[in-house]
Amino acid sequence: MALSLVEPALRVAVDVTFLRMAAPPDGPAPALPEGSRVERVARCSVPFYRYLYNTVGQDYVWWLRRAAGDAEIATILADPAVSIHVLYQGGAPAGFFELERRAATGLTGAGSVNIAYFGLLPHAVGTGVGQAFLRHAIDTAWAEGCGLLTVNTCTADHPRALPNYLAAGFTRLRTVREIWPVPVRLGLNVPAHLLA
Repeated sequence: MALSLVEPALRVAVDVTFLRMAAPPDGPAPALPEGSRVERVARCSVPFYRYLYNTVGQDYVWWLRRAAGDAEIATILADPAVSIHVLYQGGAPAGFFELERRAATGLTGAGSVNIAYFGLLPHAVGTGVGQAFLRHAIDTAWAEGCGLLTVNTCTADHPRALPNYLAAGFTRLRTVREIWPVPVRLGLNVPAHLLA
């Protein structure tokens, strides 16, 4: 008789909202604050990616990539359809976004781009950089010949995430309830209201 070992996990209940943008936003983009810049990381290392992902997501139950092994993360980072973009303020990282390009389906003639991850490091949250940084991510995706831009957010994210996406021009497609099996070994602090 074979034993099946199940990893201890917390059951986390979230409402995930899927959003899309079918055309680039109108109007000028808000400027990034003085001393800020965004750089595309040419060859993102696994440790640097983990630093960004873990630090940005520590308060929002970002767990999928934490649970992935280094080889899996390295494969994602090596994929030419994936790019990592880092916000720097005063020379230090303040946020990042990850774009994931998908091939054209024949309907639009251009592929779609998904903002797979977007967020600020804790010290940059609430400083007013978020809207300009989000617009930078949006403009970067559209500048590369995007036919449709997508993103999703959930009730574990910052409470301003969904309103900011809507204000930036995304439209809501649907919201679904998901139950995540978040491994206990990750040591994430899961708010009580999210426990299933």
